[in-house]
Amino acid sequence: MTTSNLVLLSSVDVAQFHHTPFYCEENVYFLCKKLCANGTADAEGSDLFVVFISNEKKQVPLWHQKASQRADGVVLWDYHVICVQRKKESSSPHLVWDLDSSLPFPSPLASYVSETIRPSFQLFSEFQRFFRIVHAPIFLRSFASDRRHMKDSVGNWIAQPPASEAIVAEDGTVHNLNEYIEISTADVVKNVGVDLLNAAFTQKFGVLLSDSQLEEFFSLNS
Repeated sequence: MTTSNLVLLSSVDVAQFHHTPFYCEENVYFLCKKLCANGTADAEGSDLFVVFISNEKKQVPLWHQKASQRADGVVLWDYHVICVQRKKESSSPHLVWDLDSSLPFPSPLASYVSETIRPSFQLFSEFQRFFRIVHAPIFLRSFASDRRHMKDSVGNWIAQPPASEAIVAEDGTVHNLNEYIEISTADVVKNVGVDLLNAAFTQKFGVLLSDSQLEEFFSLNS
């Protein structure tokens, strides 16, 4: 990242966005809607992508997270969800909107990857991160959650849910969060190319990448 890129970025007040701890998927849903509504993103969200971060064992380490009790901000999430805004101008960095991060909001993708994902950090295989990238317009139409994953075996809330109504998909589906966070290494793409970008624009559950492919994906030209 160059100094000129830093100059182009201005911090946004994170407090203006809907945020309920431990409901990152709903937080990002409303964040995308707000970015579209206030003109920060395209009105249809065509420049936004929702990114689910998880793995088969539901153990993914991410740094600089507000929920951490450690100085380095590391948290071992079962899954996490962020929004990436893909900029077409070469002079503007792609941006990461992570409501749970202590980094600048938003952050350039390159610095977010370096500081939060730390791909150069040697991890045991069970902690390897995978990224399900879903085009925001598809996500906003298709995503649904009745919050069942946040209840214990007797029906009590593990964490207090948002005050808003549960999100229902346009087709009437009431819950499909599990399909977004389900990760199989067999589904990870082998090659990053324009065909992959086209797939991300059309597939309900997007495309699945490894951490070494994330920046390459967003560098593709459609």
